[in-house]
Amino acid sequence: MDSEQRRKLKRVGRPYSQSRLLSMRSLVLCLCFFVFLLFLYSARFPIYSAAFRPVLTSSTLLSSYASNSILDSFTNGGGRSSSLRFRVEDRILFPDQLLLLVANSIPISDPLDCVYYSFLNHADEVLENVRNPEVKVFVRPALSTDAYDELRSIVRCPLPPANYSAAADLRRRGDAVNEDWASRINQTVYSWDKVVYEAVLDGDTVAVFVKGLNLRPHRNSDPTQFSCHFGFGNSIKEEEFVLKTEAVTAAQEVVRCQLPLSIRNNPDKVKGIRVTIEHPSWNPRSSVAVKKPSVARIFSSKSYQQKRSNQAKKHELCACTMLWNQASSLREWIMYHAWLGVERWFIYDNNSDDGIEEVIQELNLQDYNVSRQTWPWIKTQEAGFSHCVLRARDECNWVGFFDVDEFFYFPYAFRHKRGPGLPGQNSLQDLVANYSSSTTIAEIRTACHNFGPSGLSRHPAQGVTVGYTCRLQNPERHKSIVRPDRLDSTLLNVVHHFRLAEGYRALNIPEKTALINHYKYQVWETFRAKFYRRVATYVVDWQEDQNKGSKDRAPGLGTEAIEPPNWRLQFCEVWDTGLRDFVLANFADPVTGSLPWERSLL
Repeated sequence: MDSEQRRKLKRVGRPYSQSRLLSMRSLVLCLCFFVFLLFLYSARFPIYSAAFRPVLTSSTLLSSYASNSILDSFTNGGGRSSSLRFRVEDRILFPDQLLLLVANSIPISDPLDCVYYSFLNHADEVLENVRNPEVKVFVRPALSTDAYDELRSIVRCPLPPANYSAAADLRRRGDAVNEDWASRINQTVYSWDKVVYEAVLDGDTVAVFVKGLNLRPHRNSDPTQFSCHFGFGNSIKEEEFVLKTEAVTAAQEVVRCQLPLSIRNNPDKVKGIRVTIEHPSWNPRSSVAVKKPSVARIFSSKSYQQKRSNQAKKHELCACTMLWNQASSLREWIMYHAWLGVERWFIYDNNSDDGIEEVIQELNLQDYNVSRQTWPWIKTQEAGFSHCVLRARDECNWVGFFDVDEFFYFPYAFRHKRGPGLPGQNSLQDLVANYSSSTTIAEIRTACHNFGPSGLSRHPAQGVTVGYTCRLQNPERHKSIVRPDRLDSTLLNVVHHFRLAEGYRALNIPEKTALINHYKYQVWETFRAKFYRRVATYVVDWQEDQNKGSKDRAPGLGTEAIEPPNWRLQFCEVWDTGLRDFVLANFADPVTGSLPWERSLL
């Protein structure tokens, strides 16, 4: 065959090979497109059967949430710009304020304004005429800002004025108001009494904290009526929740569910997946299940695990409390109990505005191990303590749950010196350490003595342990120190004590060994604050005309914060100066007589 014929053959064969290649490519592209359509369909319409459950890999979770990252918090890039805006993810309407969750975990330092809108047009008319809507704008300064979690910050706004929407916007003071009216119309505002507000990973499960389930207080509930749904969106639309698991426990405000396999296998890569609870409709005639509105997102516990791995061993004794505007009491409470052996502090701050951050910072500069947990959820003390158990379990052998007006007192140990050091030093840690190896004891209960104003009209300058010295004769109630790894999986508690896991019991400490001085009835100026804020879920606020004979209320008080006659002389049956004398003898400066909590680094 000559060269000319070979060239012709090549020219004839080339189109055939190219066409075959194109056919193969087309087939592959068609198959890829079909797989892509199948994936979209399964994500939008998930099938929850025993035979098939959708599984999302960690990369899918991350990429799905990437659009909600901190990089999208602003409409314009970095720097201080008049066009810089915050993206409000969620709005929750409380009785006394409007809470905004903002997609920004960086502390907000600039003054902010809350912007409210009143649309005079009908919503449909506004959408059709967005360039010239009839809109009134009202601007008020934000009440406060706070860091919240890995991806969000909190901004507290005043309640909206009458006829204005609670779908408030934010701006830096001096910036122009956002004129994107159409985007403001359909913003969702959640009511505080019906919302999923928090979620925490706990091994192969997630603990979800819910308002509005109205479960029986202090009892377990049937978990089979609840399920958890996991998704990526900013609402509770069906298509945005693509994973589902069943609840395994339910009690009060906490529902625990199994984690989906994809999350369970990649817990260190979870970044802000939203969780909600589904429950049957409360309407007996309806069989439709209802999903609760949710602002709860789950995050990796990697930071806690890293901190735990850097810690040589667990702290023997930690303390957890929830407070509101009690910063002035914190130094005395922490310094005194640190001397008794408390090594780690979990402070759940329930919307304080009295400078508690500065007090905690000062204490940490003095080597007290104190962390502040922003807890904006009002009247959720029981749920907050359940949350604290999950945080403290990997760090602490024992955790005490008591208030900043409650002080442990050891009558015998404080009077008798035992070995080197001061008499009674580390007494509380020594007490719990005696039971750390016990196979049955998981809770230590100590009785409380309630002290009165002790004749004072002003708050004692040297603190409550020195100032209040007259109390009621008989003890009332108790407070507990618990093993966080030996509690019931429901995390059920009634503030004063927890439900223990099966096989464990509580130990009551004899009064001659240990007591708690509860400085419950202080001078009227301090005590009256209890009328305006109670943190426990199942305790009636004193301004409500209910349970007037309850031990949760002060005897003889009505529903108004009016000082009764001779308040300073009430609740005084026994003069008890034991703790005062001990504090002055062992804590006071021998030259100036001042106590450690009176001094300030500032």
